[in-house]
Amino acid sequence: MAKCWKSKPRLSPSLCSTSFLTRFLTVLLFTLHWVSSESSDVVQKDAQFGVPYQDTVTSHNQTIYSFNHTVSRNKTEGVRVSVELLSASTKSPILFVIRQKQAVLSFQVPLILQPGYTLAVLSDIKRYNIFFFFFSLLQFFKYVFPDGVDTVIVKVNSEKNFPCSVMSIQDIQCPVYDLDNNVAFIGMYQTMTKKGAITVQRKDFPSNSFYVVVVVKTEDEACGGPLKYYPLLPDELLDAGNRSKTLDVVVYPAIDSEVYVMGMLFCLGIFLSFYVLTFLVACIENKRMNRKREGFLKPGDMSPAETGNLATGLTPASPYEYGSFADNGSTISSEPVTDSLASAEGNYGYMERSLDTVGRCRQESLSSVEEDDYDTLADIDSDKNIVRTKKYLCVSDLARKDKRVLNKKYQIYFWNIATIAVFYALPVIQLVITYQTVVNVTGNQDICYYNFLCAHPLGALSSFNNILSNLGYVMLGLLFLLIVLQRDIIHNRALMRNDINALECGIPKHFGLFYAMGTALMMEGLLSACYHVCPNYTNFQFDTSFMYMIAGLCMLKLYQKRHPDINASAYTAYACLAAVIFFSVLGVVFGKGNTAFWIVFSVIHILATMLLSTQLYYMGRWRLDSGILRRMLYLIYTDCIRQCSGPMYIDRMVLLVMGNIVNWSLAAYGLIKRPNDFASYLLAIAICNLLLYFAFYIIMKLRSGERIKCLALVCVLFTAVVWGFALFFFFQGLSTWQKTPAESREHNRDCILLSFFDDHDIWHFLSSIAMFGSFLVLLTMDDDLDTVQRDKIYVF
Repeated sequence: MAKCWKSKPRLSPSLCSTSFLTRFLTVLLFTLHWVSSESSDVVQKDAQFGVPYQDTVTSHNQTIYSFNHTVSRNKTEGVRVSVELLSASTKSPILFVIRQKQAVLSFQVPLILQPGYTLAVLSDIKRYNIFFFFFSLLQFFKYVFPDGVDTVIVKVNSEKNFPCSVMSIQDIQCPVYDLDNNVAFIGMYQTMTKKGAITVQRKDFPSNSFYVVVVVKTEDEACGGPLKYYPLLPDELLDAGNRSKTLDVVVYPAIDSEVYVMGMLFCLGIFLSFYVLTFLVACIENKRMNRKREGFLKPGDMSPAETGNLATGLTPASPYEYGSFADNGSTISSEPVTDSLASAEGNYGYMERSLDTVGRCRQESLSSVEEDDYDTLADIDSDKNIVRTKKYLCVSDLARKDKRVLNKKYQIYFWNIATIAVFYALPVIQLVITYQTVVNVTGNQDICYYNFLCAHPLGALSSFNNILSNLGYVMLGLLFLLIVLQRDIIHNRALMRNDINALECGIPKHFGLFYAMGTALMMEGLLSACYHVCPNYTNFQFDTSFMYMIAGLCMLKLYQKRHPDINASAYTAYACLAAVIFFSVLGVVFGKGNTAFWIVFSVIHILATMLLSTQLYYMGRWRLDSGILRRMLYLIYTDCIRQCSGPMYIDRMVLLVMGNIVNWSLAAYGLIKRPNDFASYLLAIAICNLLLYFAFYIIMKLRSGERIKCLALVCVLFTAVVWGFALFFFFQGLSTWQKTPAESREHNRDCILLSFFDDHDIWHFLSSIAMFGSFLVLLTMDDDLDTVQRDKIYVF
């Protein structure tokens, strides 16, 4: 079979050699033979560059052409080999083997289902068009770092998604890995469809230069395309289609150190300004409270309750006890009150006791008081059934337990979440460090789903800006903890002074859940930063776990405000949140397209909604035991069949009906659509329930004749506006691990703020501010009730 081929010296071909000696001899052996297991004769010939050679090879002979090649010091050059078959047969292909000092390259002609590639030289910062053809000439880019440029971004664009290709950055060395099956051996590489970008640093390339190699893959499955079926037909040459692609390659300098410093100062400046603003507001509020306290010291300005105490010689109740005012001059709640409350009035109103008794109560150890000390008494349990099932409830009815008991109960929220945070964060940090190390060592840019057009490295981190932007969660979470601590100290001082407003007025002050919320916000920032070290679907739960906790804690805090005695314990709450995170992991791993999983989850979702609705409607005064079905049937018979009566607690029923409609709709949507991003779907369920309950709380507050103070109203409006802008940037979608890495890069976009931050970074900024504002709303929304007696504050 006749073959015609030639070899000639060219710059930057695929066969290259770089030497540190002045002259070096390289022998290239070109072997042509039939692919056959039979023994054959070997013929060796001396050859010259630039001379075409025509020869014939059979199954019984091999031909070797030997070339001498001289390479100079610090100069990269090589040869290009062109092969043409004058007669081709798929049954008897020809194998070409090229032997160099450090590598052996072989290829088969005709090559079935194996596309070729075109590469070119890049010696300056400019644009080039590259064309990929079947069996086209071998070329690749070479880039040399200019003086003063330490980091560049290699950007590749194409108008077509397919064929799938691989972009590789390699050091100047031999051999250059420019085949589909070896392009990932060294350097950095990533698959691409329309967009590709790799940030290259001078420190990673000792020669201050690198090759840019782009290879068309033989199939498109790696880029999200279909995997074609090729039947095995030995007598027919298969056509893989026209796998050609036009690319636009740009290399441009990355940002310098000044932009890094500016980005860090900007990030710190934004959140430190909240500290300054908070300090100013605290000073103004403290000055106002001092003036108010000085005014209260004047007898003419004292409240009727205080003057009544001075006249009768009564001492306010212990600061560790809550309840309604029992003196005859105060109005109990406007609803009918049962006679059973009369026996309890002496324990929760003003009592004649000495100051010594009050002091001894205050000094008792918290550990000596347990919540069960109240609940295990049979007569008190009976009283609870009567009080909590009244048609209209006041806060005094659900604030009857010892304050020390509830303080201890709600402080457990903070200590539990602090413990969870330590045990959760440490393995997460270790894992993401391992991820980043694997990316740096292997050079595989498909492991992490960055916005490669705005990923600024720092040290070992590939995308420092996405990590830095999470600083707001930590700083604002710490600021919220400081604000809560200040309120806690002020409230405790008021209790020590026997301040009547602190003792018997307003929503009962329990700060344990607020401490837990601030800690959760700080941990959200830490874990979000860990996720963005190497974002992908396997560690997305790190970014969402404490979001579930924040949503759950906010709902618990809203419920606790008017139901302090019957709110869930920390152990129950965190157990439920652990179950939510467990389902989140199952959904990420098994939920994609798994109908059985979605059926099970939807059934559990609906059952949990119904059980929680029953618990909330009856204020916990029902039992889940073997007699539950009998009681349900009896209730249906008496209230629906024997006589048709409306619900006793209309407001609660409205909330729970709306909640069930929302949750059943979300369960149906999940079962029908089966979204791929299960973690976000689960988070949407939590947020929808939180927003529904918050809206109900605000509406009922205004309906009850209460008002929202100026500071709280400003927080509400400010938070709503910031949430709107934050969600806009969140839905920009700069990357998505629901698709292949190549498809995800199609969503990548350039930086939009200070040439350092992208849309997702701005989402981090705004969402941290919005969460902080949301927490302030929960903290301040009931400040208007601080001087209102608890038997005049409605429960809803």
